Amino acid sequence: MSTSILSGLKPISVNTLNQGILKPAFESLTLLSSHPLTSPSRLEHAHSLLLDFCTTEKALPQGQQLHARLLKSHVSGFLATKLVHMYGKCGSLLDALKVFDEITERTIFTWNAMMGAFVSSGKYLAAIELYREMRALGVALDACTFPSVLKACGALGETRLGAEIHGVAVKCGYGEVVFVCNALISMYAKCGDLDGARVLFDGIMMEKEDTVSWNSIISAHVAEGKCLEALSLFRRMQEVGVESNTYTFVSALQGCEDPSFVKLGMEIHGFVLKSNHFVDVYVANALIAMYAKCGRMEDSVRGFDSMLCRDCVSWNTLLSGLVQNELYSDALNYFRDMQGSGSKFDQVSVLSLIAASGRLGNLLKGKEVHAYVIRNGMDSNMQIGNTMIDMYAKCFCLKYMGRAFECMPKKDLISWTTVITGYAQNECHLEAMNLFRMVQVDGMAVDPMMIGSVLQACSKLKSKNFVREIHGYVLKRGLADTVLQNAIVNVYGEVGHIDYARRVFESIKSKDIVSWTSMITCCVHNGLPVEALELFYTLNQFKIHPDSVAVISALSATVSLSSLKKGKEIHGFLIRKGFFLEGPIASSLVDTYAHCGSVENSRKIFNSVKQRDLVLWTSMINANGMHGCGSKAIALFKKMTDENVIPDHITFLALLNACSHSGLMDEGKRIFNIMKYEYKLEPWPEHYACMVDLLSRSNSLEEAHQFVRNMPIKPTSEVWCSLLSASRIHSNKELGELAAKKLLQSDTENSGKYALISNIFAADGRWNDVEEVRLRMKGNGTKKTPGCSWIEVENKIHTFMARDKSHPKSDDICLKLAQFTKLLEKGGYRAQTKFVFHNVSEEEKIQMLYRHSERLALGYGLLVTPKGTSIRITKNLRICDDCHAFFKIASKVSQRTLVVRDANRFHHFERGICSCGDFW
Repeated sequence: MSTSILSGLKPISVNTLNQGILKPAFESLTLLSSHPLTSPSRLEHAHSLLLDFCTTEKALPQGQQLHARLLKSHVSGFLATKLVHMYGKCGSLLDALKVFDEITERTIFTWNAMMGAFVSSGKYLAAIELYREMRALGVALDACTFPSVLKACGALGETRLGAEIHGVAVKCGYGEVVFVCNALISMYAKCGDLDGARVLFDGIMMEKEDTVSWNSIISAHVAEGKCLEALSLFRRMQEVGVESNTYTFVSALQGCEDPSFVKLGMEIHGFVLKSNHFVDVYVANALIAMYAKCGRMEDSVRGFDSMLCRDCVSWNTLLSGLVQNELYSDALNYFRDMQGSGSKFDQVSVLSLIAASGRLGNLLKGKEVHAYVIRNGMDSNMQIGNTMIDMYAKCFCLKYMGRAFECMPKKDLISWTTVITGYAQNECHLEAMNLFRMVQVDGMAVDPMMIGSVLQACSKLKSKNFVREIHGYVLKRGLADTVLQNAIVNVYGEVGHIDYARRVFESIKSKDIVSWTSMITCCVHNGLPVEALELFYTLNQFKIHPDSVAVISALSATVSLSSLKKGKEIHGFLIRKGFFLEGPIASSLVDTYAHCGSVENSRKIFNSVKQRDLVLWTSMINANGMHGCGSKAIALFKKMTDENVIPDHITFLALLNACSHSGLMDEGKRIFNIMKYEYKLEPWPEHYACMVDLLSRSNSLEEAHQFVRNMPIKPTSEVWCSLLSASRIHSNKELGELAAKKLLQSDTENSGKYALISNIFAADGRWNDVEEVRLRMKGNGTKKTPGCSWIEVENKIHTFMARDKSHPKSDDICLKLAQFTKLLEKGGYRAQTKFVFHNVSEEEKIQMLYRHSERLALGYGLLVTPKGTSIRITKNLRICDDCHAFFKIASKVSQRTLVVRDANRFHHFERGICSCGDFW
């Protein structure tokens, strides 16, 4: 009876074993065992072959079957050691330990097998304890002892113990054994001592032609992020003629997973193609990952498509790459291909699919994946549960998000943070706050990310008390790092607590650019543009370089001030510092120049940008609109659509405003219909208000009223304000009464609506009604916004209030203004006292008109600026009819261009004509 059937077996898959190929081997083993001529050594050899086979293929059931057969007879120490090794490799640590404990005479091979079993199962401390026991018992170590115990040291970061074992290896004479040196290199690298690993490689290693040694040092450098050094070693390896294998290429390609190394990665790709490794699935997977990490998804997909054989890792690598590169639709398409190929999704596949569904807002696909997760018993996986919560939040499906969170059997900090963020980002701010309260009650650890989401909820709730409470919590828990302090500064600014924001900002010890930008933004949002610009200019003193966000915030401050000079300074700064004038910066510059009265400069910036996005087109359309260039705005819109840029709600709002400011009623109605029917965009309340304003300004009051009656949503106070204002201008008292009544019934409590109603009553001499409106304002705590104008002269902003005498040159301004007004009266100016809505004498009304804030600013400009230069004034309210007439004649008499930006638009007065065409 021969053992040919046993000795001839080659490693095959477990599936093949289960199909019956192993059955003849066991039958032959049975015959061999019962044959009288079979020697014990021959039988032991047969068992050894089968155990090796089970170990290689991790065929645990077959290994257990062999163990059961051996128990019927005496198990030698040799076969017992083989059993320990087999159980360790198959992941059955308890069985390995049981066999080990039953062995009375243990050889070094037995000890090594048990130590290997501990390491294979991740029981690194147990492996080290076993090593210590061996040393205590005086077991003679061999070279194979060291790789296992050194691997355990590396996994635990035990550098000192690893160095001790290194010394033992040297004393035992194994210090220059190649595989021991490789294990030492790996151990030092994993313990963070890359220098030690390199010294060992360069100095102790004698056999530099060993591929494994090179692989160890290359992968060690990659693991520590020393990719350039790793690639240099790879190149040196080629130069000395050491043959590369699969692991070499995989390590080298992992070192190229950065866009700056993509050319080197392509070189290695070429080297792979010349070798026989281009069909190796591990190398192909590494190529897919390298190209994906470098943002070259076309090359990644090309590599994937050329693979003859793909495993689950291949699919997952490609899918993860597509998601990371924001190609979510492509990711979903490849998921379908993966299903068609018969490959089964694992946790990594599912995570990528959930992420892609969330980013696309594809709720249906997200639900499909959720169902798959439940069917396949993956719903208990915490990472999948957290990703599912995030997906539902991004799909705006809070009902399912909350349910997914509640159904999680175990929740970690990420689970709570994700669900709180989901509620905060979906305008459910109280729910976010309530969940945070639960976290506090449970005494869970809180990280800055969760606090950031809670602060977002506080910001939207506009609750100063909530913000102070969270701030106090952060201070008590010692969570106040720079990132969180920056967020607190932001939120205090957003809720109008500028003093608290300033205190937190000043308390930040290591202020970064985000700290400064947060404080600058706070000042802008709270009506402190001068302070914002002062902070921006202070950055240079601290040698902090502004980023694009800081610059955009500074530009917002110049917009608030209408400071053309400051806008030009920042524009110059951007050019000097080498900023690319595109994207958000280009849009902000266009907007800045437009708001500072220089639409020509806006056009220059716009025309200089090659890649124009929707925001830039919209900014330029809006710039034309606010300067009364409605036809140019419409032409720009046509050019934009010809270039296949799809407009959004904001674009149409800018267009409708442009039509309204230029009196283009028919064009405005056409654009409104294009928005609704061609682009299928449901109008916002602002669009309806703009249409009513457009119709009202064009004296189509009945059509405007009909439009309001047919609105599918409740008319806002802005709608009634437009109707009321137009009713006064066009003397339609009946409609004016209706609009005033609706305004008083509206929920909006702002000074603008009361001021308008009060002025309407005053114009009709209804002083009792005026007093009633003013008493109602007082009762509601609403204060009328006082008129304020400002002018920039010699890099300084000069501000004037109505009837203001606080300016140092107030007397000179009044004298200049009185002299100039007399000149204007000779040119035909007559004060229109009907626009003074106060119950005073005619003379007092005239004096009140003469002391309007924009006239005081003009008087100062005439006093201190050279003759013939333009004067630019900004006013916080709409310019009154009398001042508008005054400025038209003033531009002709002074022979200057007067530019006034009021609350609605720009007025360019030149040679007695205004750019608005008296349509404002």
